Amino acid sequence: MTGIFNWVTALTFGVLTALPAGATELRIGLQDDADVLDPAQSRTFVGRIVYTAMCDKLVDVSPDLKFVPQLATSWAWSEDGKVLTMKLRDGVKFHDGTTMDAAAVVATIERNMTLPESRRKSELASVEKVEASAPLEVKFTLKKPDVTLLAQLSDRAGMIVSPKAAKELGANFGSKPVCAGPFKFVERVQQDRIVLEKFQDYWNKDQIFIDKVTYLPIPDSTVRLANLQAGDLDLIERVAPTDAPAIKADAKLAYADIVGIGNLSIYVNVGNGPKADNPVGKDKRLRQAFSLAIDRDALMQIVFEGTAVSGNQPFAPSSPWYDKALPVPARDVEKAKALVKAAGYDRVPVEMQIPNSPVVQQTMQIIQSMVAEAGFDVTLKSTEFATLLDEQTRGNYQMSRSDWSGRVDPDGNIHQFLTCKGGLNDTKYCNPEVDTLLNEARASTDDSVRKQKYDAAAKILNDDLPMIYIGHQSWIWAMKKGVTGFVANPDGMIRLVSVKKQG
Repeated sequence: MTGIFNWVTALTFGVLTALPAGATELRIGLQDDADVLDPAQSRTFVGRIVYTAMCDKLVDVSPDLKFVPQLATSWAWSEDGKVLTMKLRDGVKFHDGTTMDAAAVVATIERNMTLPESRRKSELASVEKVEASAPLEVKFTLKKPDVTLLAQLSDRAGMIVSPKAAKELGANFGSKPVCAGPFKFVERVQQDRIVLEKFQDYWNKDQIFIDKVTYLPIPDSTVRLANLQAGDLDLIERVAPTDAPAIKADAKLAYADIVGIGNLSIYVNVGNGPKADNPVGKDKRLRQAFSLAIDRDALMQIVFEGTAVSGNQPFAPSSPWYDKALPVPARDVEKAKALVKAAGYDRVPVEMQIPNSPVVQQTMQIIQSMVAEAGFDVTLKSTEFATLLDEQTRGNYQMSRSDWSGRVDPDGNIHQFLTCKGGLNDTKYCNPEVDTLLNEARASTDDSVRKQKYDAAAKILNDDLPMIYIGHQSWIWAMKKGVTGFVANPDGMIRLVSVKKQG
């Protein structure tokens, strides 16, 4: 096995260019490869990790899940909740040397709203217009109140890109992205590496102590850890929970974890093209039976060593947005069998696509065994994660197992997945009543009103089950002891401000 690791390492790292004497490189092992590196078009979690180093946003999120300044230094809502005004940071440059100002913000937001390939349209659907009210001030005028806009601007929709580069490259912007973050793009080799280097004109460059960052997609968590232990990686994300004790006991390594704000879920194709014409997609009783056949608590203990918690909603049971009137269901095989029989089946064949991550594969093999007792014959189809997402979008699946990294505002965990025209609605579930509830929730600035709307939607979704939630995991990182300054954040991002590497 050691020989295999050395061979992988030689292939992966041997081609990288040498750094000048005294320069510091941080090598980060990722669980997946990112999709297109264009904030307007991308959707992968690892893409967001890369953007955290490359593309500053108008607003960032602190470890205690508060919105904090980044490219915007302050903001204010109008009394009627329909205008958001932002003051912008002075002296910010894009990686191509052009200036980041209000005009650049307007150009980026308009690109996100109009580019045919953009996945940010639903996130910015409430914006009527965006305009530069001063050289360093931008004003968002909304069609109707939308309290979630600030949360959208703390993610890809708020990553400001160079208008010059965006105009020159169009939909191919991802081939050479130009943003305003601490590191600029150098090169990318698909399924092999993404290389960034420190941007010398970054507005906060005095807090950047790394000269070069190399991201390496290594789907196998065992291989990722082995490369870290061998010294070929400096930091790895999404450590397998089963490896946590070994890392904590290793004097050369440091460990960090934090409960996340996302969810683990199973998508059911209920209306996305011809493949929706399958028993589970057509009959909610079968989806209910599938859910009831899963022992979520056992799954969290077996696979996640107790670091994850069971779930049945977009929000974890510990979240203030969780509907306690719909608790995580206990496993009930007999009830599941009765639902299968009521739907007219003895055995139900279903194909489930899953990412090629060992942790997910183990999870789904256990679920495969659990639901078999209720009458489901599940065939698992393993694929690379970016491919899985593409197949979901195309509707080329019956059931699909995917994670969502989570958003600070509850809207970001539900609206885009389960409204009729949601940008990430790969199930193509469409219920006008759910749309109304979720649209009303995002329009209110009163959390108690929002909670009522989410609870009402949860009741419908818990019955229809276009998505079957199974749990909520912790983010786990491991790094060399010489890597310091890393702060664990519930959003799962790797922020490199103040991170140092010694040795």
